[in-house]
Amino acid sequence: MAELDDLARMRHSAAHVMAQAVQELYPGTRLGIGPAIEDGFYYDFAFPQPITPEDLPRIEQRMAEIVRARAPFVREVLSREEALALFGDKDEAFKVELIHDLPTGEEISIYRTGDQWLDLCRGPHVGDTGRVGPFRLLTIAGAYWRGDEHRPMLQRIYGTAFATRAELETHLKRLEEAQRRDHRRLGRELDLFSVAEQVGPGLILWHPKGARVRTIVEDYWRTVHDDAGYQLVYTPHVGRAELWRTSGHLDFYRDSMYAPMEIEGQEYYAKPMNCPFHIQIYRAHLRSYRDLPIRLGELGTVYRYERTGVLHGLLRVRGFTQDDSHLFCRPDQVEQEIVGVVNLTIRLLGAFGFNEFDAYISTRPEKFVGDAAMWEQATEVLKIAARQAGLRYQIEEGGGAFYGPKIDLKIRDALGRAWQCTTVQFDFNLPERFHLEYIGEDGQPHRPVMIHRALLGSMERFFGVLIEHYGGAFPVWLAPVQAVVLPIADRHAPYAEQVARQLRAAGLRAEVDARGERIGYKIREAQVQKVPYMLVVGDQEVAGGTVAVRLRSGENLGPRPVADVTTMMMAAARPMAAAALDK
Repeated sequence: MAELDDLARMRHSAAHVMAQAVQELYPGTRLGIGPAIEDGFYYDFAFPQPITPEDLPRIEQRMAEIVRARAPFVREVLSREEALALFGDKDEAFKVELIHDLPTGEEISIYRTGDQWLDLCRGPHVGDTGRVGPFRLLTIAGAYWRGDEHRPMLQRIYGTAFATRAELETHLKRLEEAQRRDHRRLGRELDLFSVAEQVGPGLILWHPKGARVRTIVEDYWRTVHDDAGYQLVYTPHVGRAELWRTSGHLDFYRDSMYAPMEIEGQEYYAKPMNCPFHIQIYRAHLRSYRDLPIRLGELGTVYRYERTGVLHGLLRVRGFTQDDSHLFCRPDQVEQEIVGVVNLTIRLLGAFGFNEFDAYISTRPEKFVGDAAMWEQATEVLKIAARQAGLRYQIEEGGGAFYGPKIDLKIRDALGRAWQCTTVQFDFNLPERFHLEYIGEDGQPHRPVMIHRALLGSMERFFGVLIEHYGGAFPVWLAPVQAVVLPIADRHAPYAEQVARQLRAAGLRAEVDARGERIGYKIREAQVQKVPYMLVVGDQEVAGGTVAVRLRSGENLGPRPVADVTTMMMAAARPMAAAALDK
């Protein structure tokens, strides 16, 4: 942990070096904030005139000079009045605002480097600028001051720094690979999805190929959940204000909800969550202890107002479909249900090629609802489930929501990056708010325990992760087009259609590219589209009832009988999903 702290300290110092370089090169630039972040650092600036990526090498060069000067980082403590006067004289309006917002009595410190330059900062820093390791400035992005779109737009420069040159080069190569896999670029190139300005930001349009992959994912999700004893439901996209008032969303979540609409004198809201609707389904009947557990699942589309500045392709959107489920169970069933959910998660995600997980268990915060003993029991159940699943977990003390502890599972992709997908959340709040009951063995009403869980997270985010994990080259069972048949000349087109029909009859997704282009061009385009199998047909193949098989990797398997190719493809289209189902 100390090593990580040292690296973060060095990166924070690199952010200060960058800020000094920027102000020396671009006089009149005002400073925002500049923290260390995972894998690097950034600083927000208000430039007199916007800069471009072409300016980054110049800033890097000045940073290198500051590093070579080995100027010490010198900390000074100021009174509030001294700090306000200092930054007021420098016309650093953002720093003045930060000072005003500091709690009364909090120590205010600055750090100086060299004779003139200084910044408001808690620290800590490395001893001198010479201890800043190898660095690289990466990108420029827009960032609203303090994340508020009603405040000034600043320019954020991202950079990275490491202890050694070798580590920096390894990281830069990983960034190049991540850029190559960027789901936004691949989504456009592979014609999977888009966002249209006329529709609105954060609202995804699924194109036919992307929708085909989504359908495969959802169909598999339904199969697995049906097998696990879930009952699938559908619920509306809007609900009356009173529903959200009872659930507490209007009190605790209003800022993330779309504005209300008035219908027949009643306010309605687009749903940000599915849980209140599932509760209404539970309440539709008197429930007995014998009925429990009840597992309701839905691929339910919800709408949340995310600030424009945080929207990011498929990964952060305003309308998305959650693979949402709610379990209603007796207290004595809680452990087996949580264990079942965790095992189901591993089975489901494993089918998509994710087998590395990081688990985080969030415990009771200072303010909570429900009985403390019940919280302890629920938290212990989460630990038991994680251990039984063979998961290493970290404890996030006090990190639970006020209504219950939770376990989050992050998956690791092909580049080793962690992605938040699965959340399993206890809830002692909504059963109370909605007066949920079941009739116990004693004939008396009892309160059920409610468990919220989403395993994939959302179709949009999960699809984005899938694209980046596979670099758009989906495994055969997920590929929107599994094979494309390529006739060499027009006279071979009828035979190509016959081959495609045979493949489709076997349940495979096959298309024919009968355009009058050269065969080399069609092969290259199919490879760019990451189609797993390219089946070339010419005079020899028509005469012999074969196809010449090429893989998207470039490997040429030569001529094969159509029946053999069909069998080969069907085997390749099964492994991950079938193996998971067979467990």
